[in-house]
Amino acid sequence: MVKHIVLYTLKEGVDKDAAVALIASKLEPLVGRIPGLFHMEVRRCYAGMDYALYSEFENAEAVKNYRAHPLHQEAKSHFHHMLQTRVSADFEV
Repeated sequence: MVKHIVLYTLKEGVDKDAAVALIASKLEPLVGRIPGLFHMEVRRCYAGMDYALYSEFENAEAVKNYRAHPLHQEAKSHFHHMLQTRVSADFEV
């Protein structure tokens, strides 16, 4: 299993609570629709970055396939323009 963690900041002027709710509504339903994606959570951070994405994948290949998957790309189109910075880490357990 691969755990995939991403921390984001949003652009200045973006309503952070509304943005995180939108992002969660677009990404979390992808579980069960993209092969190898077992779990996903999007949550507002209370310190440091604006929000965190935590997900679990079958393996590293599933993470790679998720990034390019049309459903993921379509979901990102709803909020990608709001993102300022991104830091990620993947690790196997």
